[in-house]
Amino acid sequence: MIKNVYFIGIGGIGMSALARYFMHEGMGVAGYDLTETPLTRALSAEGASVHYEDSVGAIPLEFRDPATTLVVFTPAVPADHSELSWFLDSGFMVEKRSEMLGHVAEGKFTMAVAGTHGKTTTTTLVAWLNSQVAGEGSAFLGGISKNFDSNLVLGKGDRLAVEADEFDRSFLRLSPDVAVVTSVDADHLDIYGTHDAVREAFSQFVDRIRAGGAAILNSRVDIEVRNPRIETYSYSLDDPAADFHAENLRPLAGGYYEYDIVTPDGRIADCRLGITGRINVENSVAAVAMMWAAAKMRGETLDPEKLREGLATFTGVRRRFDIRVESPAATYIDDYAHHPRELEAALGSIREMLPDRRITAIFQPHLYTRTRDFHAEFADALSKADELILTPIYPAREEPIEGVDAEMIGRLVTSIPWSVVPKERLAEVIAKRPTDVVVTFGAGNIENHCEEIAAAVKQKINA
Repeated sequence: MIKNVYFIGIGGIGMSALARYFMHEGMGVAGYDLTETPLTRALSAEGASVHYEDSVGAIPLEFRDPATTLVVFTPAVPADHSELSWFLDSGFMVEKRSEMLGHVAEGKFTMAVAGTHGKTTTTTLVAWLNSQVAGEGSAFLGGISKNFDSNLVLGKGDRLAVEADEFDRSFLRLSPDVAVVTSVDADHLDIYGTHDAVREAFSQFVDRIRAGGAAILNSRVDIEVRNPRIETYSYSLDDPAADFHAENLRPLAGGYYEYDIVTPDGRIADCRLGITGRINVENSVAAVAMMWAAAKMRGETLDPEKLREGLATFTGVRRRFDIRVESPAATYIDDYAHHPRELEAALGSIREMLPDRRITAIFQPHLYTRTRDFHAEFADALSKADELILTPIYPAREEPIEGVDAEMIGRLVTSIPWSVVPKERLAEVIAKRPTDVVVTFGAGNIENHCEEIAAAVKQKINA
Protein backbone atom coordinates (compact mmCIF):
# COMPACT_ATOMS: atom_id res chain seq x y z
CA MET A 1 0.00 0.00 0.00
CA ILE A 2 1.43 3.36 -1.05
CA LYS A 3 1.74 5.75 1.90
CA ASN A 4 4.76 7.85 0.89
CA VAL A 5 5.58 9.97 -2.18
CA TYR A 6 9.14 11.00 -2.99
CA PHE A 7 9.73 13.93 -5.37
CA ILE A 8 12.91 14.42 -7.40
CA GLY A 9 12.82 18.14 -8.19
CA ILE A 10 10.35 18.89 -5.37
CA GLY A 11 10.95 22.65 -5.56
CA GLY A 12 9.51 23.09 -9.04
CA ILE A 13 6.27 25.03 -9.16
CA GLY A 14 4.28 22.08 -10.54
CA MET A 15 6.04 19.50 -8.40
CA SER A 16 5.53 21.48 -5.20
CA ALA A 17 1.79 21.71 -5.89
CA LEU A 18 1.62 17.92 -6.21
CA ALA A 19 3.67 17.56 -3.03
CA ARG A 20 1.22 19.76 -1.18
CA TYR A 21 -1.69 17.76 -2.59
CA PHE A 22 -0.29 14.48 -1.30
CA MET A 23 0.48 15.99 2.11
CA HIS A 24 -3.14 17.11 2.26
CA GLU A 25 -4.15 13.53 1.40
CA GLY A 26 -2.21 12.29 4.44
CA MET A 27 0.81 10.88 2.59
CA GLY A 28 4.38 11.17 3.80
CA VAL A 29 6.27 13.52 1.45
CA ALA A 30 10.00 13.96 0.94
CA GLY A 31 12.24 15.00 -1.90
CA TYR A 32 15.36 16.44 -3.45
CA ASP A 33 16.01 19.74 -5.17
CA LEU A 34 19.14 21.41 -6.45
CA THR A 35 18.88 24.60 -4.38
CA GLU A 36 16.93 25.93 -1.42
CA THR A 37 14.22 28.41 -2.42
CA PRO A 38 11.20 30.04 -0.76
CA LEU A 39 9.11 27.17 -2.14
CA THR A 40 11.29 24.44 -0.65
CA ARG A 41 11.44 26.28 2.67
CA ALA A 42 7.65 26.49 2.67
CA LEU A 43 7.36 22.75 1.93
CA SER A 44 9.72 21.97 4.81
CA ALA A 45 7.66 24.17 7.14
CA GLU A 46 4.52 22.32 6.03
CA GLY A 47 6.01 18.92 6.93
CA ALA A 48 7.97 17.68 3.91
CA SER A 49 11.52 16.37 4.31
CA VAL A 50 13.64 18.20 1.72
CA HIS A 51 17.39 17.93 1.02
CA TYR A 52 19.69 19.52 -1.57
CA GLU A 53 22.40 16.91 -2.22
CA ASP A 54 21.97 14.29 -4.95
CA SER A 55 22.72 11.37 -2.68
CA VAL A 56 20.98 8.05 -2.18
CA GLY A 57 22.16 8.22 1.42
CA ALA A 58 20.06 11.36 1.96
CA ILE A 59 16.79 9.57 1.12
CA PRO A 60 14.90 9.04 4.41
CA LEU A 61 14.64 5.40 5.49
CA GLU A 62 10.84 5.33 5.36
CA PHE A 63 10.98 6.22 1.63
CA ARG A 64 13.20 3.26 0.68
CA ASP A 65 10.53 0.57 0.42
CA PRO A 66 9.07 0.11 -3.10
CA ALA A 67 5.94 -1.43 -1.59
CA THR A 68 5.03 1.79 0.23
CA THR A 69 6.69 4.60 -1.76
CA LEU A 70 5.80 6.16 -5.11
CA VAL A 71 8.41 8.30 -6.87
CA VAL A 72 7.61 11.37 -8.98
CA PHE A 73 10.25 13.20 -11.01
CA THR A 74 10.44 16.22 -13.28
CA PRO A 75 11.96 15.91 -16.77
CA ALA A 76 14.19 18.85 -15.85
CA VAL A 77 16.23 16.41 -13.74
CA PRO A 78 19.16 14.91 -15.71
CA ALA A 79 18.88 11.26 -16.71
CA ASP A 80 22.04 10.35 -14.76
CA HIS A 81 20.68 11.70 -11.47
CA SER A 82 21.87 9.17 -8.88
CA GLU A 83 18.67 9.14 -6.80
CA LEU A 84 16.49 8.69 -9.88
CA SER A 85 18.74 5.87 -11.10
CA TRP A 86 18.60 4.14 -7.72
CA PHE A 87 14.79 4.25 -7.58
CA LEU A 88 14.54 2.92 -11.14
CA ASP A 89 17.01 0.11 -10.45
CA SER A 90 15.33 -0.81 -7.16
CA GLY A 91 11.89 -1.61 -8.53
CA PHE A 92 10.01 1.49 -7.40
CA MET A 93 6.97 2.82 -9.27
CA VAL A 94 8.44 5.95 -10.90
CA GLU A 95 6.32 8.47 -12.82
CA LYS A 96 6.82 11.86 -14.43
CA ARG A 97 5.01 14.79 -12.89
CA SER A 98 2.74 15.01 -15.93
CA GLU A 99 1.69 11.36 -15.57
CA MET A 100 0.82 11.88 -11.92
CA LEU A 101 -1.15 15.05 -12.69
CA GLY A 102 -3.05 13.08 -15.32
CA HIS A 103 -3.99 10.47 -12.70
CA VAL A 104 -5.14 13.15 -10.25
CA ALA A 105 -7.30 14.75 -12.97
CA GLU A 106 -9.15 11.51 -13.74
CA GLY A 107 -12.81 11.79 -12.79
CA LYS A 108 -12.63 15.58 -12.59
CA PHE A 109 -14.19 18.23 -14.83
CA THR A 110 -10.83 19.41 -16.09
CA MET A 111 -10.34 23.00 -17.27
CA ALA A 112 -6.86 23.16 -18.81
CA VAL A 113 -4.98 26.24 -20.02
CA ALA A 114 -2.12 25.68 -22.46
CA GLY A 115 0.15 28.07 -24.33
CA THR A 116 3.75 29.15 -24.66
CA HIS A 117 2.93 32.21 -22.54
CA GLY A 118 -0.06 33.63 -20.67
CA LYS A 119 -1.17 30.30 -19.22
CA THR A 120 -0.26 30.85 -15.57
CA THR A 121 -2.25 34.06 -15.12
CA THR A 122 -5.19 32.67 -17.09
CA THR A 123 -5.27 29.38 -15.13
CA THR A 124 -5.05 31.24 -11.84
CA LEU A 125 -7.89 33.55 -12.84
CA VAL A 126 -10.01 30.53 -13.85
CA ALA A 127 -9.34 29.01 -10.42
CA TRP A 128 -10.39 32.26 -8.73
CA LEU A 129 -13.54 32.57 -10.85
CA ASN A 130 -14.43 28.95 -10.10
CA SER A 131 -14.30 29.73 -6.39
CA GLN A 132 -16.10 33.08 -6.62
CA VAL A 133 -18.64 32.40 -9.38
CA ALA A 134 -19.23 28.64 -9.22
CA GLY A 135 -18.47 28.38 -5.49
CA GLU A 136 -16.27 25.32 -5.96
CA GLY A 137 -13.17 23.96 -7.63
CA SER A 138 -9.59 22.83 -7.08
CA ALA A 139 -6.48 23.84 -9.04
CA PHE A 140 -2.86 23.01 -9.78
CA LEU A 141 -1.21 26.29 -10.71
CA GLY A 142 2.09 27.23 -12.33
CA GLY A 143 2.65 30.15 -9.96
CA ILE A 144 1.75 31.34 -6.48
CA SER A 145 -1.73 32.86 -6.55
CA LYS A 146 -1.96 36.01 -4.46
CA ASN A 147 -5.65 35.36 -3.77
CA PHE A 148 -5.06 31.81 -2.53
CA ASP A 149 -1.45 32.37 -1.32
CA SER A 150 -0.59 29.01 -2.87
CA ASN A 151 -0.04 27.10 -6.09
CA LEU A 152 -2.54 24.47 -4.92
CA VAL A 153 -6.27 25.03 -4.44
CA LEU A 154 -8.37 22.36 -2.74
CA GLY A 155 -12.10 23.07 -2.97
CA LYS A 156 -15.33 21.18 -3.09
CA GLY A 157 -16.88 19.93 -6.31
CA ASP A 158 -15.36 18.26 -9.36
CA ARG A 159 -13.98 21.32 -11.18
CA LEU A 160 -10.21 21.21 -11.62
CA ALA A 161 -8.24 24.06 -13.21
CA VAL A 162 -4.79 23.01 -14.39
CA GLU A 163 -1.91 24.63 -16.21
CA ALA A 164 -1.12 22.38 -19.18
CA ASP A 165 2.64 22.56 -19.73
CA GLU A 166 3.98 21.96 -23.22
CA PHE A 167 7.55 21.29 -22.01
CA ASP A 168 8.50 17.66 -22.75
CA ARG A 169 4.97 17.27 -24.21
CA SER A 170 3.68 16.99 -20.63
CA PHE A 171 0.22 18.31 -21.55
CA LEU A 172 -0.43 15.22 -23.66
CA ARG A 173 -1.06 13.33 -20.40
CA LEU A 174 -4.23 15.35 -19.81
CA SER A 175 -7.71 14.78 -21.26
CA PRO A 176 -9.50 18.05 -20.48
CA ASP A 177 -13.19 18.83 -20.78
CA VAL A 178 -12.53 22.40 -21.86
CA ALA A 179 -9.18 23.87 -22.89
CA VAL A 180 -7.78 27.30 -23.69
CA VAL A 181 -4.75 27.77 -25.94
CA THR A 182 -3.25 31.22 -25.35
CA SER A 183 -0.29 31.13 -27.75
CA VAL A 184 1.79 28.74 -29.84
CA ASP A 185 5.09 30.55 -30.36
CA ALA A 186 8.33 28.80 -31.19
CA ASP A 187 9.76 27.66 -27.84
CA HIS A 188 11.42 24.63 -26.25
CA LEU A 189 13.13 23.98 -29.56
CA ASP A 190 15.66 21.84 -27.66
CA ILE A 191 12.73 19.44 -27.17
CA TYR A 192 10.69 19.96 -30.35
CA GLY A 193 13.29 20.89 -32.94
CA THR A 194 11.00 23.06 -35.09
CA HIS A 195 8.10 25.46 -34.72
CA ASP A 196 5.98 23.09 -36.82
CA ALA A 197 6.58 20.35 -34.25
CA VAL A 198 5.41 22.73 -31.51
CA ARG A 199 2.21 23.43 -33.46
CA GLU A 200 1.63 19.71 -33.99
CA ALA A 201 1.95 19.03 -30.27
CA PHE A 202 -0.71 21.65 -29.53
CA SER A 203 -2.95 20.07 -32.17
CA GLN A 204 -2.46 16.74 -30.39
CA PHE A 205 -3.40 18.44 -27.11
CA VAL A 206 -6.67 19.66 -28.67
CA ASP A 207 -7.21 16.11 -30.00
CA ARG A 208 -7.30 14.94 -26.37
CA ILE A 209 -10.25 17.14 -25.35
CA ARG A 210 -13.09 14.87 -24.33
CA ALA A 211 -16.18 14.36 -26.49
CA GLY A 212 -18.70 17.14 -25.95
CA GLY A 213 -15.97 19.46 -24.74
CA ALA A 214 -14.69 22.78 -26.03
CA ALA A 215 -11.46 24.32 -27.32
CA ILE A 216 -11.01 28.09 -26.93
CA LEU A 217 -8.15 29.38 -29.08
CA ASN A 218 -6.55 32.80 -29.17
CA SER A 219 -7.37 34.22 -32.60
CA ARG A 220 -3.62 34.48 -33.32
CA VAL A 221 -3.09 30.75 -32.72
CA ASP A 222 -2.42 28.89 -35.94
CA ILE A 223 -2.87 25.17 -35.37
CA GLU A 224 -4.90 22.43 -37.03
CA VAL A 225 -8.06 21.53 -35.11
CA ARG A 226 -9.12 18.05 -36.13
CA ASN A 227 -11.12 16.88 -33.12
CA PRO A 228 -14.66 16.35 -34.46
CA ARG A 229 -16.14 15.72 -31.00
CA ILE A 230 -15.77 19.26 -29.66
CA GLU A 231 -16.92 22.84 -30.13
CA THR A 232 -14.23 25.35 -31.11
CA TYR A 233 -14.30 29.05 -30.20
CA SER A 234 -11.92 31.97 -30.69
CA TYR A 235 -11.00 34.79 -28.32
CA SER A 236 -9.08 38.03 -28.63
CA LEU A 237 -8.35 41.25 -26.81
CA ASP A 238 -10.36 43.39 -29.20
CA ASP A 239 -10.87 41.61 -32.54
CA PRO A 240 -14.64 41.88 -33.18
CA ALA A 241 -14.50 38.75 -35.35
CA ALA A 242 -13.56 36.58 -32.34
CA ASP A 243 -16.32 34.74 -30.48
CA PHE A 244 -15.11 36.28 -27.21
CA HIS A 245 -13.49 39.73 -27.09
CA ALA A 246 -13.36 42.99 -25.17
CA GLU A 247 -15.12 46.16 -26.31
CA ASN A 248 -15.25 49.72 -24.99
CA LEU A 249 -11.80 49.38 -23.41
CA ARG A 250 -11.41 52.35 -21.03
CA PRO A 251 -7.97 52.99 -19.47
CA LEU A 252 -8.05 53.86 -15.78
CA ALA A 253 -5.38 55.35 -13.54
CA GLY A 254 -2.45 53.11 -12.68
CA GLY A 255 -2.67 50.84 -15.71
CA TYR A 256 -6.08 49.31 -14.94
CA TYR A 257 -8.94 48.94 -17.41
CA GLU A 258 -12.71 48.87 -17.53
CA TYR A 259 -14.32 47.07 -20.46
CA ASP A 260 -17.17 44.93 -21.73
CA ILE A 261 -16.72 41.25 -22.59
CA VAL A 262 -18.65 40.05 -25.62
CA THR A 263 -19.69 36.37 -25.63
CA PRO A 264 -21.58 34.32 -28.26
CA ASP A 265 -24.87 34.99 -26.48
CA GLY A 266 -24.49 38.50 -25.08
CA ARG A 267 -22.35 41.03 -23.31
CA ILE A 268 -20.99 41.31 -19.78
CA ALA A 269 -20.74 45.07 -19.34
CA ASP A 270 -18.50 47.17 -17.13
CA CYS A 271 -15.89 44.61 -16.16
CA ARG A 272 -12.85 45.82 -14.26
CA LEU A 273 -9.85 43.56 -13.73
CA GLY A 274 -8.02 43.73 -10.42
CA ILE A 275 -4.57 43.65 -12.05
CA THR A 276 -2.91 45.94 -14.58
CA GLY A 277 -1.97 45.62 -18.24
CA ARG A 278 -3.73 45.13 -21.59
CA ILE A 279 -2.30 41.62 -21.90
CA ASN A 280 -4.16 40.67 -18.73
CA VAL A 281 -7.41 42.02 -20.17
CA GLU A 282 -6.92 39.49 -22.97
CA ASN A 283 -6.18 36.78 -20.39
CA SER A 284 -9.42 37.69 -18.61
CA VAL A 285 -11.37 37.27 -21.86
CA ALA A 286 -9.92 33.74 -22.13
CA ALA A 287 -10.83 32.93 -18.54
CA VAL A 288 -14.39 34.20 -18.97
CA ALA A 289 -14.68 32.19 -22.20
CA MET A 290 -13.67 29.07 -20.29
CA MET A 291 -16.24 29.80 -17.57
CA TRP A 292 -18.90 30.37 -20.25
CA ALA A 293 -18.08 27.10 -22.03
CA ALA A 294 -18.07 25.17 -18.73
CA ALA A 295 -21.46 26.61 -17.76
CA LYS A 296 -22.89 25.66 -21.15
CA MET A 297 -21.54 22.11 -20.93
CA ARG A 298 -22.78 21.64 -17.36
CA GLY A 299 -26.19 23.20 -17.89
CA GLU A 300 -25.44 26.02 -15.46
CA THR A 301 -26.12 29.75 -15.53
CA LEU A 302 -23.20 32.18 -15.48
CA ASP A 303 -24.04 35.01 -13.06
CA PRO A 304 -22.67 38.26 -14.61
CA GLU A 305 -22.61 40.10 -11.29
CA LYS A 306 -20.52 37.38 -9.61
CA LEU A 307 -18.29 37.34 -12.67
CA ARG A 308 -17.67 41.08 -12.46
CA GLU A 309 -16.93 40.76 -8.75
CA GLY A 310 -14.53 37.88 -9.38
CA LEU A 311 -12.61 39.82 -12.01
CA ALA A 312 -12.40 42.94 -9.83
CA THR A 313 -11.08 41.03 -6.78
CA PHE A 314 -8.44 39.04 -8.66
CA THR A 315 -5.02 40.04 -7.33
CA GLY A 316 -2.82 38.11 -9.74
CA VAL A 317 0.17 35.81 -9.46
CA ARG A 318 3.53 36.36 -7.84
CA ARG A 319 6.21 37.05 -10.48
CA ARG A 320 3.61 37.78 -13.17
CA PHE A 321 3.75 41.56 -13.70
CA ASP A 322 4.15 41.71 -9.94
CA ILE A 323 4.40 45.33 -8.76
CA ARG A 324 6.68 45.13 -5.71
CA VAL A 325 7.34 48.85 -5.18
CA GLU A 326 5.20 51.66 -6.55
CA SER A 327 5.68 55.42 -6.25
CA PRO A 328 6.27 58.41 -8.53
CA ALA A 329 9.89 58.41 -7.35
CA ALA A 330 10.74 54.76 -7.93
CA THR A 331 8.89 51.63 -9.09
CA TYR A 332 9.91 47.99 -9.13
CA ILE A 333 8.11 45.27 -11.12
CA ASP A 334 9.07 41.59 -11.21
CA ASP A 335 7.97 39.33 -14.05
CA TYR A 336 8.55 35.70 -15.07
CA ALA A 337 8.89 36.57 -18.77
CA HIS A 338 11.58 34.47 -20.46
CA HIS A 339 10.47 34.42 -24.12
CA PRO A 340 10.87 37.38 -26.52
CA ARG A 341 7.10 37.75 -27.04
CA GLU A 342 6.54 37.86 -23.28
CA LEU A 343 9.25 40.49 -22.81
CA GLU A 344 7.82 42.61 -25.61
CA ALA A 345 4.29 42.41 -24.15
CA ALA A 346 5.46 43.24 -20.63
CA LEU A 347 7.59 46.22 -21.68
CA GLY A 348 4.73 47.47 -23.84
CA SER A 349 2.38 47.31 -20.88
CA ILE A 350 4.87 49.16 -18.67
CA ARG A 351 5.28 51.90 -21.31
CA GLU A 352 1.51 52.27 -21.51
CA MET A 353 1.10 52.27 -17.74
CA LEU A 354 4.06 54.58 -16.99
CA PRO A 355 4.46 56.57 -20.23
CA ASP A 356 6.96 59.20 -19.12
CA ARG A 357 9.23 57.06 -16.96
CA ARG A 358 12.71 55.63 -17.59
CA ILE A 359 12.82 51.80 -17.60
CA THR A 360 15.83 49.77 -16.46
CA ALA A 361 15.25 46.15 -17.52
CA ILE A 362 17.14 43.33 -15.80
CA PHE A 363 17.01 40.03 -17.67
CA GLN A 364 18.32 36.62 -16.65
CA PRO A 365 18.40 34.48 -19.84
CA HIS A 366 16.95 31.00 -19.26
CA LEU A 367 18.71 28.07 -20.96
CA TYR A 368 21.64 28.07 -23.34
CA THR A 369 19.54 26.64 -26.16
CA ARG A 370 16.85 29.30 -25.85
CA THR A 371 19.50 32.03 -25.78
CA ARG A 372 21.19 30.54 -28.85
CA ASP A 373 17.91 30.23 -30.74
CA PHE A 374 16.37 33.61 -29.83
CA HIS A 375 19.20 35.99 -28.91
CA ALA A 376 18.34 38.37 -31.76
CA GLU A 377 14.65 38.39 -30.79
CA PHE A 378 15.59 38.93 -27.14
CA ALA A 379 17.74 41.90 -28.13
CA ASP A 380 14.95 43.41 -30.20
CA ALA A 381 12.40 43.09 -27.38
CA LEU A 382 14.75 44.36 -24.66
CA SER A 383 15.80 47.35 -26.77
CA LYS A 384 12.38 48.79 -25.87
CA ALA A 385 13.74 49.54 -22.38
CA ASP A 386 15.95 52.58 -21.67
CA GLU A 387 18.74 50.59 -20.05
CA LEU A 388 19.48 46.84 -19.97
CA ILE A 389 21.26 44.79 -17.33
CA LEU A 390 21.85 41.15 -18.21
CA THR A 391 22.90 38.39 -15.85
CA PRO A 392 24.76 35.23 -16.88
CA ILE A 393 22.53 32.51 -18.37
CA TYR A 394 20.58 30.32 -15.96
CA PRO A 395 21.35 26.82 -17.27
CA ALA A 396 18.61 24.80 -15.50
CA ARG A 397 19.00 21.28 -16.90
CA GLU A 398 21.57 22.18 -19.58
CA GLU A 399 25.34 22.04 -19.96
CA PRO A 400 27.06 25.16 -21.37
CA ILE A 401 27.22 25.59 -25.14
CA GLU A 402 30.49 27.02 -26.44
CA GLY A 403 30.08 30.61 -27.61
CA VAL A 404 26.61 31.04 -26.09
CA ASP A 405 26.40 33.67 -23.35
CA ALA A 406 24.38 36.69 -22.25
CA GLU A 407 26.67 38.97 -24.24
CA MET A 408 25.12 37.55 -27.42
CA ILE A 409 21.99 39.48 -26.53
CA GLY A 410 23.75 42.63 -25.40
CA ARG A 411 25.77 43.00 -28.57
CA LEU A 412 22.55 43.19 -30.61
CA VAL A 413 20.53 45.66 -28.51
CA THR A 414 20.06 49.03 -30.18
CA SER A 415 20.34 52.57 -28.86
CA ILE A 416 20.47 51.73 -25.14
CA PRO A 417 23.33 51.09 -22.70
CA TRP A 418 23.79 47.51 -21.50
CA SER A 419 25.97 45.56 -19.12
CA VAL A 420 26.32 42.08 -17.64
CA VAL A 421 26.14 41.85 -13.85
CA PRO A 422 26.24 38.75 -11.61
CA LYS A 423 22.83 38.27 -10.03
CA GLU A 424 24.38 38.49 -6.55
CA ARG A 425 25.40 42.11 -7.27
CA LEU A 426 22.12 43.32 -8.78
CA ALA A 427 20.84 45.04 -5.64
CA GLU A 428 24.20 46.75 -5.11
CA VAL A 429 24.28 48.01 -8.70
CA ILE A 430 20.67 49.23 -8.60
CA ALA A 431 21.33 51.07 -5.33
CA LYS A 432 24.19 53.01 -6.94
CA ARG A 433 22.61 53.81 -10.33
CA PRO A 434 20.13 56.62 -11.03
CA THR A 435 17.15 54.38 -11.83
CA ASP A 436 13.43 55.20 -12.12
CA VAL A 437 11.40 52.10 -13.08
CA VAL A 438 13.21 48.80 -12.49
CA VAL A 439 11.84 45.54 -13.87
CA THR A 440 13.35 42.07 -13.42
CA PHE A 441 12.66 39.36 -15.98
CA GLY A 442 13.48 35.65 -15.99
CA ALA A 443 12.33 32.12 -15.18
CA GLY A 444 15.49 31.06 -13.37
CA ASN A 445 16.71 31.85 -9.86
CA ILE A 446 16.68 35.63 -10.20
CA GLU A 447 13.62 35.49 -7.95
CA ASN A 448 15.95 34.74 -5.02
CA HIS A 449 17.22 38.32 -5.28
CA CYS A 450 13.91 40.17 -5.64
CA GLU A 451 13.71 41.14 -1.97
CA GLU A 452 17.18 42.70 -2.09
CA ILE A 453 16.34 44.60 -5.28
CA ALA A 454 13.03 45.79 -3.80
CA ALA A 455 14.88 47.06 -0.72
CA ALA A 456 17.37 48.94 -2.93
CA VAL A 457 14.54 50.58 -4.87
CA LYS A 458 12.69 51.52 -1.67
CA GLN A 459 15.84 53.25 -0.42
CA LYS A 460 15.64 55.59 -3.41
CA ILE A 461 12.15 56.67 -2.33
CA ASN A 462 13.35 57.47 1.18
CA ALA A 463 16.61 59.11 0.08
